[in-house]
Amino acid sequence: MQFFDVYPRWPIEPVRAQGCKIYDKEGAEYLDFYGGHAVISIGHSHPYYMEALTKQLNHIGFYSNAVLNSLQDEYAEKLGELSGYPDYSLFMVNSGAEANENALKLASFHNSRKKVVAFQNSFHGRTDAAVQVTDNSKYKAPVNENMDVVFLPLNNIEAVRETLLQEDVSSVIIEGIQGIGGIRVPEPSFLQKLSSICEETDTVLILDEIQSGYGRSGRFFAHQHAGVRPDMITVAKGMGNGFPVSGMLIAPKFEAVHGQLGTTFGGNHLACAAAIAVADVIKAENLVENAAEVGAFLMEELKKMRQVKEVRGHGLMIGVEFAEPIKFMRNKLLFEEKVFTGATGTHVFRLLPPLSVTMDEAAEFLRRFVNTVNPVSGSDSHFPSNLTI
Repeated sequence: MQFFDVYPRWPIEPVRAQGCKIYDKEGAEYLDFYGGHAVISIGHSHPYYMEALTKQLNHIGFYSNAVLNSLQDEYAEKLGELSGYPDYSLFMVNSGAEANENALKLASFHNSRKKVVAFQNSFHGRTDAAVQVTDNSKYKAPVNENMDVVFLPLNNIEAVRETLLQEDVSSVIIEGIQGIGGIRVPEPSFLQKLSSICEETDTVLILDEIQSGYGRSGRFFAHQHAGVRPDMITVAKGMGNGFPVSGMLIAPKFEAVHGQLGTTFGGNHLACAAAIAVADVIKAENLVENAAEVGAFLMEELKKMRQVKEVRGHGLMIGVEFAEPIKFMRNKLLFEEKVFTGATGTHVFRLLPPLSVTMDEAAEFLRRFVNTVNPVSGSDSHFPSNLTI
């Protein structure tokens, strides 16, 4: 048997990682400014995290949700405090797509409607309902063609208003910051008006914070930059620092009914131990504040590069757009400068380092980035000449 070859993969095999660094089996060191799709939140191999999982595994790693698990209660309390949503409820599953599936389902149970509004260039997952609210036909098989979904332009409140006033929309699902869509940030006024219209029309507002949440934006959730409180918030990626875990934060207005939602692996003992450890480290090490500070520094310096067309994002979720395709630059940055980055589309670098990244590591990234983008004369780059490590 062979691995089903559906991913293009670089010829690099990481075997060890620490903090913001990755080491391959040849011994080469890489700077990780991608975090494995924004998954690494507190840094690779954090000692507190590793100790927590090891300790839990020595007791019990898994049993089903047919029994009590006090770790779920402990985690829910910590997440409520950390996120600013202590009055919401938590439902735990395993992946971002699964969280979005359950959010869409719970919304439909709540108001007995079927139609969903999503946004152009959105990405919400590859499972059935999640892929149907994802604006990319390449991801959809013929079996994924049953939902009534309307895709509207991001930040066009009049288009949203016209659609929602028909009062047949079950939910609106929107990313706190569009990731795959190019690091596009919803305007604060748009989110505020969207929230009001949803409330007026009994439409459930679902904030997909799977990539943009968990401190990455410099607030715990990206939508908190706009001061809105959605009906449901979906979380995943940074939640377990690499352990598969996800969930939904659910407003008090939703009634819990036995049998409506279910999960085999969601909220298991190891998943809770991982999530609790991540929450503890984020709080103890002020990683949300660090994301805001280091992210602002990176964005400010990147904007000084004359080769850069636009820099977008918040905190440590940054899109760097060029006028020309970036494939050659990205490969050069990886194989010559030893830096992992992401990309979205053909022209945008996607930077998603661990929230624990230091100013020194950010400065080192900038040096390597400018060496890649403008290798002829570093002194002519206009960026950043005054950095010290």
